[in-house]
Amino acid sequence: MADSSKEELVQLIKRFGAYLTVKISNLLPISLQNLNSRSFGAIAGLAVAIVFTWRLLRSPSQPQRRQPKRQAGTPSGSGVSAHSNANLVAPGIPSSLEDSRAHNVVDEFFQPVKPTLGQIVRQKLSEGRKVTCRLVGVILEESSPEEIQKQATVRSSVLEVLLEITKFCDLYLMERVLDDESEKKVLQALEDAGVFTSGGLVKDKVLFCSTENGRTSFVRQLEPDWHIDSNPEIVTQLARFIKYQLHISPTRPERTAPNVFSAPTLEQFFGCV
Repeated sequence: MADSSKEELVQLIKRFGAYLTVKISNLLPISLQNLNSRSFGAIAGLAVAIVFTWRLLRSPSQPQRRQPKRQAGTPSGSGVSAHSNANLVAPGIPSSLEDSRAHNVVDEFFQPVKPTLGQIVRQKLSEGRKVTCRLVGVILEESSPEEIQKQATVRSSVLEVLLEITKFCDLYLMERVLDDESEKKVLQALEDAGVFTSGGLVKDKVLFCSTENGRTSFVRQLEPDWHIDSNPEIVTQLARFIKYQLHISPTRPERTAPNVFSAPTLEQFFGCV
């Protein structure tokens, strides 16, 4: 911008010098007109340059801006000051509105990314590689083996969490059943929910027993990093054998072992609901 202004000034001086040369040559006697026209041009250009330089040195570096008149009835204070400062902003400097927009864009860019469910599952399980889990009261809607004799229903809300666990962990499901029909109902419910089609769980990893002690034996033999159960007695018995346990209970117990966590549902433990 400054370079273009200087060029325009130089061209103006040259044109003005040429014009003065012609006028002066017309006014001078013939004897003086024989002088070299370039000499007149040089003299006139030098004079004009001196005049323009003097004018530029006299003028302030920046033109004074006219202060806006204060409107009648406008209270003196921060509002008037802000208005005056807004009018005095030099061209090329972004306004406060543009600054705020730029800050918003930067803040949005550097906002922490929300972790995925898979990342939450891995973090909660402390990178555990083997998990054993009871079905009744945790995966299934039913709360007792007697209810399974009638029907078995997989909780839709827990299905996504269950599938994520199968992606990162070696998962074993187990339950006490009263008859073979209950076992078939459970397997069919898991198959209908798509648990076996995900590739992380097979039917051989769904274990059934006839007693609660049998489930305890399964867990101890498998030696998982995590065990998930809804029976507080089983959780207590396994506390000294299993590294971490999750007790699914509608009411949080008053005292738990250091390695035992408690949550109303499996989904709430992983923050899905």
